[in-house]
Amino acid sequence: MHPNALVDLATELLRAILKLDAPADAVVSAFFRQHRTLGPRERHALAETAYAVLRRRLYYQHFAQSGHGALERRLALLAWQGGEAILRAATGPNEQAWLAQVQAVQAATLPEKLRHNLPDWLAGALKDALGDEFWPLVDSLSRPAPLDLRVNVLKAKVEAVQTELAAAGIQAVPTPYSPWGLRVQGKPALNKLEVFSRGDVEVQDEGSQLLVLLTGAKRGEMVVDFCAGAGGKTLALGAAMRNTGRLYAFDVSGHRLEKLKPRLARSGLSNVYPAQIAHERDERIKRLAGKVDRVLVDAPCSGLGTLRRNPDLKWRQSPQAVAELQARQRAILDGAARLLKPGGRLVYATCSVLSEENEQVAQSFSEAHPEFRGLSATEALAQAKVPQAASLVQGDSLRLWPHRHATDGFFAAVWERR
Repeated sequence: MHPNALVDLATELLRAILKLDAPADAVVSAFFRQHRTLGPRERHALAETAYAVLRRRLYYQHFAQSGHGALERRLALLAWQGGEAILRAATGPNEQAWLAQVQAVQAATLPEKLRHNLPDWLAGALKDALGDEFWPLVDSLSRPAPLDLRVNVLKAKVEAVQTELAAAGIQAVPTPYSPWGLRVQGKPALNKLEVFSRGDVEVQDEGSQLLVLLTGAKRGEMVVDFCAGAGGKTLALGAAMRNTGRLYAFDVSGHRLEKLKPRLARSGLSNVYPAQIAHERDERIKRLAGKVDRVLVDAPCSGLGTLRRNPDLKWRQSPQAVAELQARQRAILDGAARLLKPGGRLVYATCSVLSEENEQVAQSFSEAHPEFRGLSATEALAQAKVPQAASLVQGDSLRLWPHRHATDGFFAAVWERR
């Protein structure tokens, strides 16, 4: 494709994404369905340029106020991720001079807001939580996340998968904490490899793997993944249970559960029972009340721990939305807790970095439910043979940060029913 046409498409894609009325990944997917003739490199250039703008939106918008032409075109040129040769071919002398002028500006001389690229309310909350670690977090959020894989221990060994990936030209290294994890840089086409189609690996952030390890599911138990979604953690739980016992995957969205079916077929698991529920007090839950050994509640949340992957969320969330989520999280956790039998373990988790969705919800639950006693996440992770478990824990809860642990931002609290 001619460079001018490719930059025009980047401009069109940015115009759609910056409406911020739908998740960026959904907008990108829909855009590529409309332009099926694009090759892999062209898709990569367009998608990465769009995500670069979302990560540093305030910075690029500041400079885009100068220059000429459509604002979205200026943003595309400033954030271009498709190679210098294409950029030079698509721009004239005036645009090239403007770009050189912008690139000569020292970022350290700019106001804080243009350097952290966060809405004021979120920047304030993170500064309060992290202090001097705020800027290292900002730096980590400005870069794309690596690709983490979970080896399906029901079918394969980590070392064998690592060797097979290397034979395919993909360098993978063990994740530092999860014994099931491998980390890959870049975005290789895994779905074309036999190791993927065979069900030996699934894409899953190391943080998500640690939530499953924290749950501690064992052979022969009855376990519930309460907000299963597309089932990534369900599959990990089933493998940890060695395909024994009974594992329920509950979710209010039948559409999300449908995405579990092909993954479940690859996994080799036969102990998983997906079920759509209407709400946290559904009749299915009442029938299981007091019978379950382990419940994992990966609650609906702001997703602000996943900004490396979903940078649009910082512009699409708000304090009001977080307050509404907090009320929903409390209701879901209360409903899920009814499932546990005495001695059963409850894990509440989010992929948020905000205390409103994390510590505050956990504290509220503890105060309202004296029949549950809090457990140390350090001890639970150590039991699961997670190395350096104490470095992953704040207080008694799991607290993962991108800049500290190279995972998405996660929180998890653990209780046992008395």
